[in-house]
Amino acid sequence: MYRSVCRRGCVASWAFLVALLPIGSEVWAAGGSSRLSDQPIPYRGDAEMPPPTPPILEFGDVFLREGNIQPGFTLPTGAVWQPRFWIFGTIRSYVGTFDTGGSPKRAIRQQAEWFNRADILGNLQLTGSERLLIGIRPLNADTRFTGERFKPDRAKTFQNELNVKLRTLFFEGDVGQIFPRLDAKGTQEYDVGFSVGRQDLTFQGGLLLDDSLDALGVTKNNIRVPGWNWLNNLRVTGLAAWGGVNRNSSTVVTANSNAKDLNARLYGLFTSMDTVFGNSFASTIDLDLVFVDGKSNGSADAWVGGFGATQRIGHFNDTLRILGSYAPGRYTPQSNNGTLLFNELSWSPRGTDSIAYANVFWGNKHFTSASRDPLAGGPLGRLGLMFAARGVGGYPAPLGNRPDDAVGAALGYQMFFDNNRRQVTVEIGGRHEFKRNLTDAAAIGVRLQQALGQRFILDTEIFGAARRSADDGYGMRLELQVKL
Repeated sequence: MYRSVCRRGCVASWAFLVALLPIGSEVWAAGGSSRLSDQPIPYRGDAEMPPPTPPILEFGDVFLREGNIQPGFTLPTGAVWQPRFWIFGTIRSYVGTFDTGGSPKRAIRQQAEWFNRADILGNLQLTGSERLLIGIRPLNADTRFTGERFKPDRAKTFQNELNVKLRTLFFEGDVGQIFPRLDAKGTQEYDVGFSVGRQDLTFQGGLLLDDSLDALGVTKNNIRVPGWNWLNNLRVTGLAAWGGVNRNSSTVVTANSNAKDLNARLYGLFTSMDTVFGNSFASTIDLDLVFVDGKSNGSADAWVGGFGATQRIGHFNDTLRILGSYAPGRYTPQSNNGTLLFNELSWSPRGTDSIAYANVFWGNKHFTSASRDPLAGGPLGRLGLMFAARGVGGYPAPLGNRPDDAVGAALGYQMFFDNNRRQVTVEIGGRHEFKRNLTDAAAIGVRLQQALGQRFILDTEIFGAARRSADDGYGMRLELQVKL
């Protein structure tokens, strides 16, 4: 049985939740219906529209504002390029304290820290479909961040991780737009997209692949098949990655156990279909397959596949995903056999603008993703706050985010206030591990996000976790985000 009282963290979480209840009740007190009004809304004039927030630096044509467009220049291929360069990004500064719980014999459990992260991007926009994107993370090197860990005392030293290592550098475009003279009348199918370089890639909602890879991708959109009236659109993407592949590096499950595999190469085929069946049921279906070529002796090769279906069912939004991994050689932390079933369900309760969600997973054996960023944690991050990696510092996912031989769920309610400038999310979650049920756990958390001005977001969070046969855990964090 779980402990009847979850010390420290759980008590604080419940107190925070009770304090928020009067605020949440304002939504219900308003009553009414959440259906769209039949009355027309008057058009807002330019003076009534909120002013746009430009990127912190702009060169050339401005972003989403009034002004003349530069004429640009014409390439020998016939394409007209109008270069403009925008610099934007996000700076995150976080301070938090947490106790991961577990065995009382562990040497280091309670931690307090202050760490920082910055994602700075430069976008060289050439046309509506061609661009060069460059990006750096100057305040962290993989899982090491600029800042200080205050507790335990022996780690109380300032960490300087300043760097200018390229995190992103790729070019993307469309063959038909770069070479318009190939098809002056626009009757041929030269609309083939491509991207090449170091780029962030996410498939199956990040469960299958979530990483920055040195890769070449080729995509064909708007494929129609004669006689298949149920298929509105088919997209097919081929991908080959020669570097940047990160894989699970340890049998010990930690928040940051993904590490660079210098020997790995990745090849994938990804498809997405917009479908409609009958007069009412429509779904977007994704079918993906990836092969990871590991070490030269094949000991870390892996096949990873996924099926996903996203649809509207009555008043509910639903996404179902089924994923599997297969190791043709011996089992390793990087490559193993396993299955992951994952379902996301959300809806807006009647009379509110809130979002309720109920997400579940079931993992059989040891599913391994094809590639995961060192800061992405395991594939269960999409399940909810109690399973998500935070991407800065060592703040843990309260219930972990790896699906090995386990089943779990997250139930949450997200409320919006002050014209969506403030949001509060309350979530409870739990997981049961089939072979190690002594690590079964449940957790509750509350998150408050508040917009400050045009460029700042204050993010506060607290959680408490109760474990079956181990000490409880808790955590509190405060983060300031600056949008450049």
